Amino acid sequence: MLKISSMLIILFVSTSFFTGCVERDVTPQQPRHLGGNQYSMDDVNMSDFDGNFTESEMMMTEEGEENKMERIAFSEEEYYSLARLGKGTIKGKIYVTDLYGDPVFGTNTRLYLNPATSYSNQWYQESYLSGYKMQKADPRLFNYLKFTSSDKAGNFAFYGVPSGSYYLIGTVKCGVACGYESTKNIRIAKRVSVRGNQILEGDLSTIAE
Repeated sequence: MLKISSMLIILFVSTSFFTGCVERDVTPQQPRHLGGNQYSMDDVNMSDFDGNFTESEMMMTEEGEENKMERIAFSEEEYYSLARLGKGTIKGKIYVTDLYGDPVFGTNTRLYLNPATSYSNQWYQESYLSGYKMQKADPRLFNYLKFTSSDKAGNFAFYGVPSGSYYLIGTVKCGVACGYESTKNIRIAKRVSVRGNQILEGDLSTIAE
């Protein structure tokens, strides 16, 4: 009996030793959402940030990039210093007032919050306000964007927004009522700021020209 017990103890210790030495898979899992967003890089066409966001521009390649306005350098330090967590809320409606004075709501459309930096300031001034076509945005920008989608009535909301200033960007589809022969994406952008747990309510809208 003593010999059997000794053998069992030795067997148990040996098994425990070799089991403990088995190498485990400690490969880190890839995050499901990059930068806390509910989108991946495949969900965003970076041409969303170039030109005036027409259907043709969404299909553009890099051909002719040399004829577009050069972007300033993407500052990693400036973006790295941005807060990544917050409690603010930005909400409202997105729409275009058509030629008849009626609202055309952005139905189930995607909206962005683009942090206000020297990089995005250039885009807003030169591209959105002045109409210049710019070279493609640096892909690293995606890591710092927040996304949401509007509902059927054009209502949208961003939650958990860090304190700071942003460019709120979205598009509305409109055709004949806005003076176009066919339906086009009308881009709308404005600068907004939120602090702490502030709830900022305001529409994102423009008037058809």
